[in-house]
Amino acid sequence: MANNGLFANNVSISNVRLTGQDQANDFTKVEFDISWDNSWRTNAGPGNWDAAWVFVKYRLKTQTTWNHASLNWTDGTGSGDGHTEPTNSNISSANDNSSGNSYGVFIQRNAVMAQGSVIYTDVQLRWNYGDDGLLDGDSVEVCVYGIEMVYVPQASFELGSGGTEVDPFYLYPTTTNTYTVSSENAITVGTTAGNLYYATVQYGGDQAGPIPAAFPKGYDAFYCMKYEISQDQYTEFLNKLTTTQDGTRFPNQNGNCRHAITGSAGSRTTSKPNVACNYLSWADLAAYLDWAALRPMSGLEYEKANRGTVAPPVANEYAWGTTNIAGSAYTINNDGAANEGIASNYSTIAGNASYSTTDGSINGPLRCGIFSANGSNTGRETSGATYYGIMEMSGNLWERPVTVGNATGRTFDGQNGDGILNATGDANTTNWPNTSSTGAGFRGGYWGSAATDLRTSDRYHAAYTVSNRYYDYGGRGVRLAP
Repeated sequence: MANNGLFANNVSISNVRLTGQDQANDFTKVEFDISWDNSWRTNAGPGNWDAAWVFVKYRLKTQTTWNHASLNWTDGTGSGDGHTEPTNSNISSANDNSSGNSYGVFIQRNAVMAQGSVIYTDVQLRWNYGDDGLLDGDSVEVCVYGIEMVYVPQASFELGSGGTEVDPFYLYPTTTNTYTVSSENAITVGTTAGNLYYATVQYGGDQAGPIPAAFPKGYDAFYCMKYEISQDQYTEFLNKLTTTQDGTRFPNQNGNCRHAITGSAGSRTTSKPNVACNYLSWADLAAYLDWAALRPMSGLEYEKANRGTVAPPVANEYAWGTTNIAGSAYTINNDGAANEGIASNYSTIAGNASYSTTDGSINGPLRCGIFSANGSNTGRETSGATYYGIMEMSGNLWERPVTVGNATGRTFDGQNGDGILNATGDANTTNWPNTSSTGAGFRGGYWGSAATDLRTSDRYHAAYTVSNRYYDYGGRGVRLAP
């Protein structure tokens, strides 16, 4: 066994080892230390917390192919599941394959009104290696991965802001009335009073429905990635693929618009590990999320993650809940480093975001979480955070939610990835938009967008289908809360 850890977006995993093998029951413990910055848990305001989504990959030392490990599950709460929770932490998981195994776990604080860095040592996850077809004497190498997530609680919320965005949702027939999502039940779309509706002046969608009950509405609790996928995370993903899979998933755009992933299959590197990863096609994003046992977000979840439970919403608001936005070009320091920051023109009175006015001569996405770490930061608005503390949902790179404005998109039922890709490197999860990207859209704008594209309820590109890679495409994933 070799010890492997991962550093990405401030998550550090180290001292990975196997211990406590139980040959009679075909399991062992994967033990490691984990830490990350800017963590919190609160029962005030949104009443939420952040967490790390942790999963395990392994390979036989006699083979080169990496596989996804089956972790034990009992009741999803950390009680009796065979995992070891360090002091002041909680571990939760889901019965992902209906046979008592989970594809990963959430690790979070268990103390409310706490914030700052967390360090958990000697975390142990029970790996049911027998369920993965391994024998007691097999020699394996394991890697443990962590992705920072934010908990979005179950709650009703509003779609649309009552503003002047392009093709926003509204409560028919009044375009300035918002629509309340109060359950995960099917939603009727149409021109009868009380229905959900939207214009389709640009790429709003087909105005058809209903939106099925299985489609994720955003009412139920879910976890959302705190940041966009970083270049380090995507590089680590590439390095666990076969040569054929890597050939499908490698963007090959080193040196363009701050993209810096290079090297050969199995040994990819990046000189800008903390910068958000651009040049991701829909198929690239879906493959990464499937591999990490996450899933795409829906367009409704996008608005919930931004707006939270605020009612009535602020008309024409950005992700940070106001219409104020920084208006001068940024310069950056520590280019590409873990502490890359805004050197000049960080706003102390308005929402900070990377878009056409602030991008200046940067010409590419910024470091994940860059605005929350600036020394002048004074809160949600200036850090550009959503209601729940999710970063860069307005600007930097386009988000890629599944749209309700397309028949294929409406078949999306929120299934999580299983950690496995097909032989060519594509996601294999059913009812996701396929490699053609039909059913996936765009929300939130990018570093070259006009400010209007960044607005939470703007749906100019909500059902726009593009399968290619471009300099402004990135993404993040979500997962239903256990």
